Amino acid sequence: MKIAIDAMGGDNAPKTVIEGAELAIQQFENLHITLVGNEVEIKKYLTNPERITILHTEEVIEATDEPVRAVRRKKNASMVLMATEVAEGRADACISAGNTGALMTAGLFVVGRIKGIERPALAPTLPTLDGKGFLMLDVGANVDAKPEHLVQYAIMGSVYAEKVRGVQSPKVGLLNVGTEEKKGNELTKQTFKLLQETNINFIGNVESRDLLNGVADVVVTDGFTGNVALKTIEGTALSLFSMLKAELMSSFKSKVAASVLKPQLKGLKAKMDYSEYGGAGLFGLNAPVIKAHGSSDATAIFNAIKQTVNMVENNVSSTIQASVESE
Repeated sequence: MKIAIDAMGGDNAPKTVIEGAELAIQQFENLHITLVGNEVEIKKYLTNPERITILHTEEVIEATDEPVRAVRRKKNASMVLMATEVAEGRADACISAGNTGALMTAGLFVVGRIKGIERPALAPTLPTLDGKGFLMLDVGANVDAKPEHLVQYAIMGSVYAEKVRGVQSPKVGLLNVGTEEKKGNELTKQTFKLLQETNINFIGNVESRDLLNGVADVVVTDGFTGNVALKTIEGTALSLFSMLKAELMSSFKSKVAASVLKPQLKGLKAKMDYSEYGGAGLFGLNAPVIKAHGSSDATAIFNAIKQTVNMVENNVSSTIQASVESE
């Protein structure tokens, strides 16, 4: 199995990208990784080149670049060359922690869509209180969506949850302002009816307040709503941990309590860190394309690689295509 990785993408690149790649090579014996980026910079941190090759380029798509223009003009950028490795069959999948919009553009125009998929969806696995997590799609690939698009998201999410996450008959919910069938706008009302006609395990509407309680294994929504929900979850978690830290550091007694609770607090933080589940998959493409978080550390990169390995091994892209064709 071969995976191409944008070594220059992300806040901590290339150091943490390389560290994560080396961890993955130790874990997966049949894995070969191509690091795409500046060879001089990569070699500063590469300590074990076993089954790791470097594809040199000095061009990089920056976080501030306009996605479509950058992909079209920067043909030798690390992210574009990474996607080209997949498109031309030299890699089975690719990963980047760089510019999200550019990665979606490169995925769409270089890797290409699965036949029958109208719109790809960006889908992270988010934490739940029971530690199982849930998949939410779309969280920003398409801010405007039609009911048919959401149905395809549901099918793709169900395939991923079953094949990669090992969930039998995954529960699929439609994010809405209420659980009643008649609630919502025209998009959700029409989508509800269409989802009832599919072969997936559709459980109906779900509310955002129940997401972290594990109400569904897959939650479907349009990219605008999904992105707002994702950022709200992220912001709330960061604010709560910040408030908790401030309280625990506010007095001598609380500091003593904090030292006693330190292992439990670390465990809680890890449990609510969605990078522990891997990256966000760009579903609906001819091969797995994974967006790792921009601030990913080595462990997060490793988890994104692990996720990608599972997607390749379970033929997720071909299974999605077959599932869409059968509906």
